Amino acid sequence: MFVRIVKLSFKPTKVDDFITIFETNKTYIRNFEGCMFLELYRDKTHSNIFFTYSYWSDEAALNTYRHSNLFTSVWTETKQLFNNKPEAWSVDKLVSLP
Repeated sequence: MFVRIVKLSFKPTKVDDFITIFETNKTYIRNFEGCMFLELYRDKTHSNIFFTYSYWSDEAALNTYRHSNLFTSVWTETKQLFNNKPEAWSVDKLVSLP
């Protein structure tokens, strides 16, 4: 399993716009071939900072998504709302809870 964590920081006035974009597209992303899991988290201290956690069957599946029309559309809308450069990590899941 390939896990991707992305930190997104938005202009405070654009948070609702981002949530709308995410809500509109989350089902499409979750149903994209190779996507096994997608959740959105919000920082408890800074309400304009979010994290996406997604699980992919492998790195190739994530890369296929990242080169898709869906990603291009979502990212084009989302990147206009940032107040800081996004950060991303690719990690291996070592322990799962039962």
